[in-house]
Amino acid sequence: MSATRAGRNLTKSFLLVLGGSAVVAGAILTSFGLYRELASGGDTSVPSLASQHRTDPGGIYDRPLGVVRAPAATPEPVVAAVPEPPLPEAAYHIIIDKIGVNAAVFPYGVDANRVPEVPLNADDVAWYNFSAPPGTGSNAVFAAHVTWNGRAVFYDLKEVQIGDSIVLRGDNGTEIAYVVSDSFLVDPNDPNALSVMAPTPADVITIITCDGSFYRTSDPVFGGDYTNRRVVRATFSRLTQPVAAVGG
Repeated sequence: MSATRAGRNLTKSFLLVLGGSAVVAGAILTSFGLYRELASGGDTSVPSLASQHRTDPGGIYDRPLGVVRAPAATPEPVVAAVPEPPLPEAAYHIIIDKIGVNAAVFPYGVDANRVPEVPLNADDVAWYNFSAPPGTGSNAVFAAHVTWNGRAVFYDLKEVQIGDSIVLRGDNGTEIAYVVSDSFLVDPNDPNALSVMAPTPADVITIITCDGSFYRTSDPVFGGDYTNRRVVRATFSRLTQPVAAVGG
């Protein structure tokens, strides 16, 4: 499905998009309300690893839920300098020992219709490159499937509890550790759900997948959806870098 044409003026609107897959029963809550839209004054032309797969109907998971209008006139934003990301855009893993997750993370963006894209397998995790890079002081948003012809990487995400650890570990040994501060469900039809995607004044990560009950629909591609989305929020705990990285 494609994003609504009414949201073309990105400087005045945000679109909340929820992914639901019936055939593979995987889903994602995301948006192109877009950290970069706020930070760059409207430049949202970001590349995506999934673009080459958009001819595959199984790669289309997104449905628009509405548009939230910004004020008609706003002052020119003052954009603060963003710290150098401690991790590269790729070449790192997300590790959640509580549920046995050690998954590769890849950057994903939006397609030509400004619809967020998702991994096309059960194992990978998307970091959205319109959100903050991890470790740079704001909200880094991740998403992956709960099922994909069976269990997928975030199948047990609902078991994660406050106080559990989430680590982003780079191939070079850099680690950013976070502590889970919240885990909750949102209604995909609630426009307030968009707030989980917003930039934050503190360094946090937000992980999103499906939850609730699966139900059948007449959708020819998805065949069904989930009643809720699971959102896990974790706050920055520590940054550990190899000696060479610190000294170099």
